[in-house]
Amino acid sequence: MTINIQSVHFDADRKLLDFVNEKVTKLNTFYDGIISCEVTLRLDKNDSSANKISEVKILGKGHEFFAKKQCASFEEATDLVCDALRSQIKKHKEKKMLSF
Repeated sequence: MTINIQSVHFDADRKLLDFVNEKVTKLNTFYDGIISCEVTLRLDKNDSSANKISEVKILGKGHEFFAKKQCASFEEATDLVCDALRSQIKKHKEKKMLSF
């Protein structure tokens, strides 16, 4: 699985990149069909403290998953995105099992 991380409107430090990489890699344990992941970390230009956006797009075998969350920190947003993607993957697998 290849993971491509982009940071928009800021330069991400190594610690943040490692955190995101670790969280996204864990999704591979739930679904073996993941081919690649595109992660976008973006700073929103509003005045609130919750201006950090994390988007993750997963390309799998015959299916695509996407989640986007906005929080006060990139770590929190990435955690929420991974939780959302985990539930999407589980629903997809359940649907797939029912069709057999």
